[in-house]
Amino acid sequence: MRHLMLQFAAASALTAFSVATAYAHASLETANAAPGSYKAVIRIPHGCEGQATHTVRVEVPEGYVGVKPMPKPGWTLAVDSGDYQKSYNLHGREVSSGTKAVTWSGGSLEDGHYDEFVLSGSLAGVEEGQKLFFVTTQTCADGEVKWDEIPAEGQDPHSLAHPAPGLTILAAEGGGHGHAGHGGGEQAVVAGDLEITAAWARAMLPGQPAGGGYLTIANKGDAADRLVGASASAAGRVEIHTMEVVDDVMVMRPVDGGLEIPAGETVELKPGGLHIMFLDVSDPFREGGTVAITLEFEKAGSVDVELPVRSARGGDGGGHHKH
Repeated sequence: MRHLMLQFAAASALTAFSVATAYAHASLETANAAPGSYKAVIRIPHGCEGQATHTVRVEVPEGYVGVKPMPKPGWTLAVDSGDYQKSYNLHGREVSSGTKAVTWSGGSLEDGHYDEFVLSGSLAGVEEGQKLFFVTTQTCADGEVKWDEIPAEGQDPHSLAHPAPGLTILAAEGGGHGHAGHGGGEQAVVAGDLEITAAWARAMLPGQPAGGGYLTIANKGDAADRLVGASASAAGRVEIHTMEVVDDVMVMRPVDGGLEIPAGETVELKPGGLHIMFLDVSDPFREGGTVAITLEFEKAGSVDVELPVRSARGGDGGGHHKH
């Protein structure tokens, strides 16, 4: 346990340093993603030179399609639509126009405060290594701050005064939020209004009785759904767990009452956060294999998903924690 706490403390210190650096500029919460569903969380670190920000405008980059903004209490939402530079295949249909910019106005982000502005959409027609930039403008009473500088190839964006929040596209196989999942080349699993991508399980050590699984669930509908259960032939029990720190100890607990998938939003089950817990596993998961799981949704019903098994190195380890 002491070893875990030391690891956690070191990781927390590194994360705190990284966040402090990123928060000097407007940035994306998730700066790397594979093709497929993507939730863009634009982090605004402060107001304008001592003044409160009353308007935030985000320009949607080409290749981020089917975008829907998340309303914010106290702010008025406006969407600018237009034609894309080309057509994209979105959930089996061709689209050639959509959201080009989103403006939240009428609110108040004080200079000493921080806030987030959220978009949900899909990355399409993009390639590994490509970079997309979300030009963002804050407007205050006497001026504005525009995060619109695009770094040159190889340039550190933090060397710029006002870098645009940037997203780097990952390969469709092996590590993002894409339709191809993690390492298996699978297409997204669609059930009703739900789209399940980026599914994978962590390889386990010999004799380890519990393992971790991860995936992304995007709700493309107008009504919320709920993940109410899961089962797998490879495990005696399957539960959805959440992670939190209690009295300086990392604690994982089952999610009571099911996991809500809000309308128009994406929920990620990933290392260090919400995740699938495979319990009473008799044959530990081996890298290169797959784990079949059945997810039970309140509205979408039963959904079968294959989770490719990836390396056990890094992350939460799939079982070294306190319940």
